[in-house]
Amino acid sequence: MAARQDARAAELAEQIKNFVVPGGEERALDVGTGAGALAFALAPLVREVVGVDRVPELLALARERAAAFDNVTFVEGDATALPFEDFSFDLTGTLRALHHIARPEIVLSELARVTRLGGRVLVVDQLGPVDPLEALELDRFERARDPSHTRLLPETDLRTLFETNRLVLVREKRETEYRNLDEYLDLAGCEADEKERVRALAPQQSVATIGWYLLERR
Repeated sequence: MAARQDARAAELAEQIKNFVVPGGEERALDVGTGAGALAFALAPLVREVVGVDRVPELLALARERAAAFDNVTFVEGDATALPFEDFSFDLTGTLRALHHIARPEIVLSELARVTRLGGRVLVVDQLGPVDPLEALELDRFERARDPSHTRLLPETDLRTLFETNRLVLVREKRETEYRNLDEYLDLAGCEADEKERVRALAPQQSVATIGWYLLERR
């Protein structure tokens, strides 16, 4: 995962720059930072970035990569109970992390809580199918591939959570991501018999829709 992150770092940095359009003086927060992908993409664009994750091994990888930046720090913490005061950040975000969290609605509530009024919230994640049976099958495959997966949220659910937390849409976009099934399984460490078991659960088309949302805290 870390190697894949490094290979895509320049592309992600350009996407973040063009989509978020930071002013340069923001204090930013990356929730569910993992090995720091979003934090490092934001670092050249803002004054300060704090990355939060609950997995010490991932934070260790992030800190190794942070040597190139003097404005990035990483702390261990729970995305559903962020260790920060209300309105502490100008910009907060989560990159492909919500589907790993059992209570994503609490994470969005926490993101809104720690974002100042008028600040921005970035949410990027794979979108779940609207059809409940299709969603059930896709989540079954994703959990078999990666036990940390919980559930992909359909866009309707995300929009409801945005409204509930007084997050007003500024801009949005969709990405279609075509995945090579073997590479996708290898990425999660699936091997031998386990790989074949998971492959049997895979959807017919290895295509994912990634939703990008930039919101304003009201």
